[in-house]
Amino acid sequence: MRIFSRLLALAGCCVALSACGIFGDDKDPEFEPAKLVKFKSTITVKRLWKANLGGGAEFLRVALQPAGDGSRIYAASYDGNVSAFDPVSGNRLWRTELDINISAGPGVGDGHVVVVSEDGLVVLLDAVDGSEQWRVNVAGESLARPLITRDVVIVQTVDNRLRALKIFDGSERWTVKETMPALTLRGSTAPIVSGSNIVAGFDNGYVIAVSIETGDIDWRSFLAPPSGRSDLERLSDIDGAMAIVGQDIYAAGYQGRLGSIAAESGLVLWSVEISSQSGVAADWSSLYTVQETGILIAMARRNGAESWRQEALFRREPTLPIPFHTTVAVGDFEGYVHFFSNLDGELVARVRVDSAAITSDPVVVADRLYVQSDSGTIAAYRIVDPERPQSVPDIAADEGA
Repeated sequence: MRIFSRLLALAGCCVALSACGIFGDDKDPEFEPAKLVKFKSTITVKRLWKANLGGGAEFLRVALQPAGDGSRIYAASYDGNVSAFDPVSGNRLWRTELDINISAGPGVGDGHVVVVSEDGLVVLLDAVDGSEQWRVNVAGESLARPLITRDVVIVQTVDNRLRALKIFDGSERWTVKETMPALTLRGSTAPIVSGSNIVAGFDNGYVIAVSIETGDIDWRSFLAPPSGRSDLERLSDIDGAMAIVGQDIYAAGYQGRLGSIAAESGLVLWSVEISSQSGVAADWSSLYTVQETGILIAMARRNGAESWRQEALFRREPTLPIPFHTTVAVGDFEGYVHFFSNLDGELVARVRVDSAAITSDPVVVADRLYVQSDSGTIAAYRIVDPERPQSVPDIAADEGA
């Protein structure tokens, strides 16, 4: 009888929840993604070329982004293909099949290309022909783009370890380990170079600077202190992109703060209360970020004062806004790339790569924008300058001549 009563109570709860719309077909508009609105484009965005990289990475949230070295564009697919392209024509210069599932990369530098597999294999390729140089196992998944600098490969793994591998043979030069919170988000921020240091963010809310040569910690900065009682409330991961302009480093933490950090000392120069898992992008005057709800925010770089916010991509899972000419470019979950004015946040253009989601941030190399979708498609775009009218002859000058 007691069991029957419990089953009856459970059935009653299910009915009640269904009435509330949890098990029904009713949709709460508050959680519905914003519909795309019609608008008049004020700039022309031209697709230069498009190519297929290989098997896609739908719903996996891996860290696959195009990268450039000034002469070529490199990209990798989840199913193990790494390719090099001519940035102007889009011609594929080489393609290497690695027979691994790639979760992060490629990183490019010193004539090499590096990728990391989901089971911890770091693979170094020759940038000229794609030939494999070595592969080593770091025994940890990486969801951060690896970095090549000063004859070392820098790899950050999801277990809060930062490693430097010698570019010559892949042997380990040093390792830095940060404390691991009880609960973390899926993801890692890509390390960046600041002078003679590597700067990286971690799941415990710290940003640290590590000597490239020795692995000694130069400074540690607590950007996103956890707060709250539960492990969920205390999430303070620094998983998104960091930016560096001059001697200022910019980073953002989940359920924490976005701030400016002095590169030479780690001192937090200013911070504002903004939660972002995507991180921060920067140009010379402004910073750009996106909240979990999809609201884009632009701020003054000198003090974090808000310049504008844009809600057109609400709940559309937008990428980080990436500065591109006079716009910021943002991908979304339906394969669109939206271009907003960097001055006022107004929508000025829109293109579609394909129907798959774009979860990796667009990348700018020289005057071109490169976008990789989760289906394994890469596309290159540029903004077409309006044609200028032919100059009017200087009649007075002709008469004087």
